[in-house]
Amino acid sequence: MIRMLLRVLGHEYARPVRRTVALMTTTAMTEGLSYALLVPVLRALFGSDPAAAWPWLIAFGAAVAVYAALRYYSDLSGFRVGIALLRGMYRRLGGHLAQLPIGWYDARRVGEVSVLASEGVLQAMSVIAHLLAPFISACVTPLTIVAVMLAFNWQLGLAALAAVPVVAAIQVWTARSTAATDAERHERDQEATGRVIEYLQAQPVLRAGGRTGERFTLLDDSLREVQRASRRTVLATLPGVVGLTLAVQAIFAGLLVLGAYLALGGDIGAAELLAILVLAARSADPLLSLSDIGGKVRGARSELARLDTVLRTEPLPEAREPIEPAGRDLEFDSVVFRHGDRTVIDGVSLSVPEGQRLAVVGPSGSGKSTLLQLLARFYDVDAGAVRVGGVDVRAIGTEVLMARIAVVFQDVYLFDGTIEENVRLGRPGASEAEVRAAASAARLDDVIERLPGGWAANVGEGGALLSGGERQRVSIARALLKNAPIVLLDEVTSALDPVNEAAVHDGIERLMAGRTVVMVAHRLRTVRRADRIVFLDGGRIVEAGDHDELLRRDGRYAEFWHASLAPVVRE
Repeated sequence: MIRMLLRVLGHEYARPVRRTVALMTTTAMTEGLSYALLVPVLRALFGSDPAAAWPWLIAFGAAVAVYAALRYYSDLSGFRVGIALLRGMYRRLGGHLAQLPIGWYDARRVGEVSVLASEGVLQAMSVIAHLLAPFISACVTPLTIVAVMLAFNWQLGLAALAAVPVVAAIQVWTARSTAATDAERHERDQEATGRVIEYLQAQPVLRAGGRTGERFTLLDDSLREVQRASRRTVLATLPGVVGLTLAVQAIFAGLLVLGAYLALGGDIGAAELLAILVLAARSADPLLSLSDIGGKVRGARSELARLDTVLRTEPLPEAREPIEPAGRDLEFDSVVFRHGDRTVIDGVSLSVPEGQRLAVVGPSGSGKSTLLQLLARFYDVDAGAVRVGGVDVRAIGTEVLMARIAVVFQDVYLFDGTIEENVRLGRPGASEAEVRAAASAARLDDVIERLPGGWAANVGEGGALLSGGERQRVSIARALLKNAPIVLLDEVTSALDPVNEAAVHDGIERLMAGRTVVMVAHRLRTVRRADRIVFLDGGRIVEAGDHDELLRRDGRYAEFWHASLAPVVRE
């Protein structure tokens, strides 16, 4: 467990962790040794001179005081190291997640990482602060007491020592028998969490369909599976708990019988027997707690293993000697990209000269958005090359590449903060005048004037307090403030009302001015002014040219164009 923890976090934490483990072990041994003083105390009390117990009582009190001080400092050290590990884990996990390719974040993994980054990290890092001290105490204190018993009476000490392999075997057996059910329970919990989120997100659809009073079958099924998995976990754990309890009680009963036999035979005094039985009883409590503590430690270890799996996921490789591109032209050179078993981009070659606009059109699923994602290096190609300024994006440093690209997506995500804070994400060091100018160019100032609080208005989580068009204007203002020489636009006017569409178009025109642009659009009227248009289908370019040229060919693009005009003609 500790080795895995240090492997996940890095060995810079090894010294404080080992120091804390040593302090906790010393504390547990001190606790066990302090009980050894009960033997001379009881021997004096039951002897001819009870007053002789005073020195031993004082020694016992001093030992308890030392133990209390050690326990305080070991617990304090555990909390401090636990907080440091928690901080380090969040930093490492956050930094690593930021480096993973966007394609890694499918729907299943987003839910998994959200749970792992909250409950998982806290549970894994709670080991040092909350579980390690009682676990060490439950193991070391009874062993120390057994050593004390061996020193006073070897027969009773050996009998108590027999409990060690029995307890260890029960713990190992319990861990193995519950491993499968623990994994199943975790999987069912994750599935149920996803179904709860799905149920909440589906409320508009369910209510529109008049099904608010009906149960959500998928959610009900997943919750029933959680219940079944929980029952199996309890049933798998129960034999170990009962077995440990029976084993400890049986060993204590055996010690009692053996002690009575030795006392009746005159091999041990009544005071020594009573003291040793007190020691045995005191060691039983931490042993019985091993079931609960062991289960929590196993759960923390499972979360730590999942964190380790995520942190071992390889990010996109960085060039050892990054090259900074001199220009801002774009090129796809025989690019092939596969997602799973499906070929999304199949041998695409095209170029966008510096300062020109390329429009990518085609049916849904043809790979249009994937081209933008390959340019921004959200993925790496399987064959061929994507170049910016004549340099393969894989040879450009990530920060340098992203500094040259501004991306405006159809689905805009805004952080829970003010409008100004979200705009400033484009360039945090921008002056107030530059922020205001970007907002004005994006027609965002119209929105700000309407909102109570103006620039200080909160947008809510994901921008929920703004409309889709308003969120899009914030995104455009952010891109304008970034002032990157390359602009990627992905369906930015899809599903906007006419007023917002006009405002967004105005902002987009200002954003594209003088820059190299690649735009993806369903509404073909937005691509008429592009210098070049490519029609993508099945991951291949089937047509290329400007708007008028493609209409004269009367091919796929012309078919799409006339279909887009059909609703207007009917009106």
